[in-house]
Amino acid sequence: MSKPHIDTETVRADFDRIALLAPESEHGRWNHNNHYHPFLLAQLPAQCDHALDLGCGTGDFARLLAARSKHVLAMDLSPQMIQRARMQSSASPNIEFVAADALLWDFQPGQFDYVSSIATLHHIPLEEILIRMKEALAPGGTLAVLDLYAHRPSDLFIDLAAIPINLVMERIKNGHRPPGSQAAREAMAAHYAHDSHLWMMPLAQIRHICHKILPGARVTRHLYWRYSIVWQKPSDAPRQK
Repeated sequence: MSKPHIDTETVRADFDRIALLAPESEHGRWNHNNHYHPFLLAQLPAQCDHALDLGCGTGDFARLLAARSKHVLAMDLSPQMIQRARMQSSASPNIEFVAADALLWDFQPGQFDYVSSIATLHHIPLEEILIRMKEALAPGGTLAVLDLYAHRPSDLFIDLAAIPINLVMERIKNGHRPPGSQAAREAMAAHYAHDSHLWMMPLAQIRHICHKILPGARVTRHLYWRYSIVWQKPSDAPRQK
């Protein structure tokens, strides 16, 4: 049985609202996604002319990519997220921010040396977007994904272990800075309710899809309720026409 269709307009509206309500003090705050930025950057090819960041949000990771790439295309469904990203990225003129649906964008085959996505693919049919990312990647290029997965009883041990570690990291990294406003928290809660994790999959299913689409990909479960996909496109892969 196929999963229900995710309403793209609802997702866009949710993140527009979140972008408008998130305070500037949230910029640079430690969270479960930026904790893995160094891991994702470690996958960057030594020579990276063109990078793609799907679901860039306010551009935190895109700015890191820009320091090590000649050009970065940073894409997000939410125009308000893109507006905030541009405002915070004046020191990174080599980033091109675009508000667009990644499933509808006309990527050129073999266009990018590095393709990344953070906490975005669970909003999108995984097989469809991985195929598009694979086609957009140049031979020898690297795909790096960090995202959320559907948890099963077998994941209980690592889920529970993450809770006290998360509390300690919150205190160390964020100190006594309060979380976002009540309105911002309500906006995020509303998104979770709309999303309902419709495209979130257990790791076994994610590994099966990657085995089919990205042979040899490393699918790794991480702390803080995340997983990663790292795949290098064979350097002798034919460029798509």
